[in-house]
Amino acid sequence: MNKLQAMEVFVEVVDAGGFTRAAEHLQLPKATVTTLIQSLEKVLAVKLLHRTTRQISVTADGAAYYERCLRILSDVREAEESLSRNRASPSGRLRVDVSTGMASGILIPALPDFFARFPDIQLDLGCSDRPVDLIEEGVDCAVRGGNLVDSSLIARRIGMINFATCASRGYLEKFGRPTHPRDLERHQCINYFSAKTGKVMDWDFNRNGERIELPMPGKIAVNDANAYVSAGLAGLGVLQMSEFQLAPYLADGQFELVLEDWSTDPLPIHVVYPQNRHLSAKVRVFVEWMAELFSKLPAMQFKAASRAGRISIETD
Repeated sequence: MNKLQAMEVFVEVVDAGGFTRAAEHLQLPKATVTTLIQSLEKVLAVKLLHRTTRQISVTADGAAYYERCLRILSDVREAEESLSRNRASPSGRLRVDVSTGMASGILIPALPDFFARFPDIQLDLGCSDRPVDLIEEGVDCAVRGGNLVDSSLIARRIGMINFATCASRGYLEKFGRPTHPRDLERHQCINYFSAKTGKVMDWDFNRNGERIELPMPGKIAVNDANAYVSAGLAGLGVLQMSEFQLAPYLADGQFELVLEDWSTDPLPIHVVYPQNRHLSAKVRVFVEWMAELFSKLPAMQFKAASRAGRISIETD
């Protein structure tokens, strides 16, 4: 039995919460995973896991051994990386999750630079607006917008998502232009609902110390950034869009700004990864690269409360 491999398998079984998920993440047959755990328990002469037909749980001995395994595996990886840093770039498969809008609008267009710097990394990019469980789904890191509620994740803030209120030219010609947030109660608005809770998000507006937060009327709500844009282009209502997505549509005249003297609460953007997982070289360079990428995007930085008419549009 390869003791280090058995340790890695044991850690993955605990992290994933089961043998089947661990086998999928490690790309090993489930029978191999089961055999390695059984061999490990036999060598150690202790029971590491309680098994039932529905779930597994860690024994007291298993919990203590898990913590030791994390430290040992971390030290081994650190030793390997310290020896290879001068002769090879980070390598291997990297699993990253990012929202659809950020993937298409920011990350994917910049990836040629990432692969030019790190040609030995193979990227598996999950693109969706649903929240993912990094440990359960075997994701190395994720780019998330909004305030973080999962304290088990290590987070690095890399920017801010700024929003603006807009509508298609066709919609405004048909229904008129709102001049105050409360005018929207007589309009149709395109709402966004949480993929996790199903709750429709309220809209907020700020101007000179005045704050308005209220639900908006609308015939449609979506939970995907690309669908949200499509609904706006179809003239289904007024939107609150992220400025980085909105800029090209303003440039070609498909959307027009409304309520420009009102601002909306920005959302922080973080790169997050599990704290019980060793920060490998490939994750480290991706996090640093993302931080550098966002630092060069003025639209992704914090802005003053009043930003009327100041959405930057790249023309080159």
